[in-house]
Amino acid sequence: MQQITFMDKYPVFTKTIEKDKTHFNNMDEIISYLRQKIEKDPIAIYIGIFDHYTYTKGLESHEISEDIHDAKNILCCFGDKLISPQIAAIRPRSFGIVVTDNAYVVSFLQAPSPVANKKMMQWVQEIEG
Repeated sequence: MQQITFMDKYPVFTKTIEKDKTHFNNMDEIISYLRQKIEKDPIAIYIGIFDHYTYTKGLESHEISEDIHDAKNILCCFGDKLISPQIAAIRPRSFGIVVTDNAYVVSFLQAPSPVANKKMMQWVQEIEG
């Protein structure tokens, strides 16, 4: 996993996984795998799927990079503490999965919880190989 600062302000973990370096055949299989991980976790909760590509393509005015063929987010939450009203602003979590010509790019915004970050990084790492 690579940690980047996206748009000069957002701490994001991202991994590009070449299609021939994973046993998953498509995005839906990756989403199913991540959903299983979320649902088996004692703290995480599955929320839903957002089809980012279809939504964006359906807008009258939109822009999609030529190398992006699909994009979905799987939403979840690791919120085991609600100790401040502002914590709601940084939840829930989302894995973004983007299909390009030769790869899947899986990314997520850094969570305030080191435990959640570690789990999410591990789950993404397991997609490769």
